[in-house]
Amino acid sequence: MAVLDASQRLKKELGLFDVFAVSTGAMFSSGFFLLPGLAAAKAGPAVVLAYLFAGVLILPAMFSKAELSTALPRAGGTYFFLDRSLGPMVGTIGGLGTYLALSLKTAFALIGIGAYAAFFIELPIKTVAIVLTVVFMLFNMVGAKETTVLQRWLVIILLSVLAFFTVQGVLYLLTSQPASETVAQFEPFLPFGLEGLFSTIGFVFVSYAGLTKVASVAEEVKNPDRNIPLGMMLSLGVTSLVYVAGVFIMVAVLDPVELRSDLTPVATAADAFFGWLPAPLGLVLIVAAALAAFASTGNAGLLSASRYPLAMARDRLLPDVFAKLGKFKTPVPAILATGGLMIFFILVLDAEGIAKLASAFQLFIFMLVNLAVVVMRESRIPSYDPGYRSPLYPWMQVFGIIVCLLLIIYMGWLAILFTIGIIVICLIWYYQYARPNVKRDGAIYHWFHRLGRRQYQGLDREFRSIMKEKGLRDEDPFDEIVARSFVLDLEGEVSFEDVIALASEQLAQRLPKTAEEITDRFMQGTLTGSTPVTRGVALPHFRTDLTEQAEMVLVRTRHPVAFPADDPLTTEIEPEKDVHAVFFLVSSESNPGQHLRILAQIAGRVDEADFAEDWNAAQDEQELREALLRDERFLTIEILPQTPAIVLEGKALKELRMPAGSLIALIRRGHSVVIPQGSTVLQLYDRLTIIGEPEGLHALHDEYIAPPDGTK
Repeated sequence: MAVLDASQRLKKELGLFDVFAVSTGAMFSSGFFLLPGLAAAKAGPAVVLAYLFAGVLILPAMFSKAELSTALPRAGGTYFFLDRSLGPMVGTIGGLGTYLALSLKTAFALIGIGAYAAFFIELPIKTVAIVLTVVFMLFNMVGAKETTVLQRWLVIILLSVLAFFTVQGVLYLLTSQPASETVAQFEPFLPFGLEGLFSTIGFVFVSYAGLTKVASVAEEVKNPDRNIPLGMMLSLGVTSLVYVAGVFIMVAVLDPVELRSDLTPVATAADAFFGWLPAPLGLVLIVAAALAAFASTGNAGLLSASRYPLAMARDRLLPDVFAKLGKFKTPVPAILATGGLMIFFILVLDAEGIAKLASAFQLFIFMLVNLAVVVMRESRIPSYDPGYRSPLYPWMQVFGIIVCLLLIIYMGWLAILFTIGIIVICLIWYYQYARPNVKRDGAIYHWFHRLGRRQYQGLDREFRSIMKEKGLRDEDPFDEIVARSFVLDLEGEVSFEDVIALASEQLAQRLPKTAEEITDRFMQGTLTGSTPVTRGVALPHFRTDLTEQAEMVLVRTRHPVAFPADDPLTTEIEPEKDVHAVFFLVSSESNPGQHLRILAQIAGRVDEADFAEDWNAAQDEQELREALLRDERFLTIEILPQTPAIVLEGKALKELRMPAGSLIALIRRGHSVVIPQGSTVLQLYDRLTIIGEPEGLHALHDEYIAPPDGTK
């Protein structure tokens, strides 16, 4: 099970615009610059509806991948989701098959550059495609951030030109072309009937398939809970608008017969209303957009595809060499292998139709992804904690499965046989190479556990490690919980039973339970091995429906205490461990995800190199609390003579102007703790613990701590 340490993880460098650029860049290529004419030959003017409906039908796959990506932000995206939900056999099919299909389609996207480049110069198309592949490989090896910087510029160029094309096209239809002529272009609207429309929806559906490619780089996305779903939604909104408006313009201005055989319909349409531009500037703009589109698809495709062998090698489904990271923390062997495979496809395969066969396999994968969400939800693994949840569950997923199945049927037997062929190849690889190396099962067994089948506990351990990497959400009140926690600083020798009893007495002041009842709950968890122990810290915990807010007790023991606990992030049964810190947590039964995130946050803080030193050096209760808090989220201000903070003496808390999101959580006054209230008047030598956003805390530091000259 791939519980990764820091040296094995990819760097989190990608922000919201990077997610948008990868998703958007992966969608614009043949779908807009080549397919509209071919699609019009199947549906007539109704091709506009085909693009619109295809954008709607991709929603289940988008919502499902967004949920899975925020719960399990790991390289490999689709492979990782299918492996952890449906098991390694399906994971092998999804990972290896998607990798082959994605590499194939990316290679043909680069070959597609020649169709538009030929407007100005005849180039050896395959040579150009190979050179571009090598260039993108170099960018990818330097770093995901550098790769997406290139992707950003390609997408900016692409969208700028397409926005200009759309605006000019609409103005032309409104001001130059008679309305009657525009209406005539759409008559008859359904020349091939509804069957022609439905088959065309399947034909253009793959134009949106690149939307979900960003899931394969989820491990490298900062704040994935926000950036992945929002980036995908923005990308789909912009792309759908451009597709529908652009195709509408092409149908409205081009001769129907010519459109159906035109492989460069955007350039042909632009020629109708770019006449006011100096020749050949209009054509240059369209060709530049097309080249940017094909290049961005190639770049995003290589970036996404290379994460599949990395993820599968981590799980021993491929040779270990593909899991190695290079100097810049990028999967160099996986990038080289992917680039080499793309070059092979470019050299050997000529028929663009072969690449389109991979579309049926992509639809098959979308079916499995929708099923994966159902399995993950129904498995009820506590640590499956997506930051974004698909709406209308499970009907959204059921709808997605049915739609993909129908679209596959409409694509014909050749596409179905191609998909079956890929599945057979993947199964041969799994049984001949991967199966002997794998000893795990998917979350589906947690679902079947209700029917008496087996479940694999390693999933919960791995998912908890992912929660630890992700950290808290903005709404998690970790700082407030620590700030109001009870603190016990024990000098003498005590047993773990004594520590639990003392902590339970404190918690009984805030929970509607007796100290004995609380002790029983903690003892039950400790003696059954569910109390994590790591780096000299024990974390007894439980959830109850008798409280709505979490409560904590922080205990420091000067003498070591032997705890009979086991670490759930390891597979071994461990003996008793000596601890010097015990953090008791009780949370609401209604929010298990938050409970686990708080535990993960504590474990992450304990793992930091400076924690033990800060904890042992703490002089009082307040410093013990501060040792556990995140440095960037709290600030201590002491009201001392001849310091900027002296102006706070004699002021009531309600008189203070605090930055947005900041609050005084605790006041230390001598040897006692004062719970802050609006009427509390600050006194000389009070020590304030303030929690909040880093920006606000920096402002308070400058006002009340920094010397008058402004130096820090």
